[in-house]
Amino acid sequence: MKKIFILAIGLFITGAANAQSTDKPIKLGVKAGVNYSNIIKDDGNNSFKADYLVGYHAGVTLDIKLLENLAFTPEALYSTKGYKLTNSIGEFTQTTHFIDVPILASIKLGGGLNLVAGPQVSFLLSTDNKFETGFGTAQQQIVEDDADRFKKSLVGGVIGFRYDFSNKIGINGRYALDFQKNNENGSSQTPEYKNQVFQVGLGIKF
Repeated sequence: MKKIFILAIGLFITGAANAQSTDKPIKLGVKAGVNYSNIIKDDGNNSFKADYLVGYHAGVTLDIKLLENLAFTPEALYSTKGYKLTNSIGEFTQTTHFIDVPILASIKLGGGLNLVAGPQVSFLLSTDNKFETGFGTAQQQIVEDDADRFKKSLVGGVIGFRYDFSNKIGINGRYALDFQKNNENGSSQTPEYKNQVFQVGLGIKF
């Protein structure tokens, strides 16, 4: 995981350095927006219904022009994901904190509309569990480097769109899905699942 993370950071440092020395082919940017996340349950003790959780993402982007209608657009984002469930006792919410590194291709379809798609590597930082009942609230934060419950890195995919209002400002919407499960032995305490996230955001290029 550390090697992949170092490679991803190296990619951004190299791209950012090049962005300073070229005007049009490479652009550094920032983006932020809303996450609407849930889980896809797999095998194991997963006899419960999960609901969507609202979160957020923010980070930096690179736009590297390859052809007239094709660009390489990697990103590094801080992103919150998770799910919530309600039963007769109360409401349980699990929020997971990730560094997402989407490695995307951007294809210009016409006007300002672009199709974006590609793989994504997600690095798990921490997990917040919250359980609310009519008697009070219990909270737990777990730093995942110190725990073996979940995989620390996951490979997934992203597909969506970006609409550029100008060469500096655009909006985007996408769907991201983990191809790998969070663990291999689901239980009622640590269910076995894959993350899925719908994202809407605003991006600014420099």
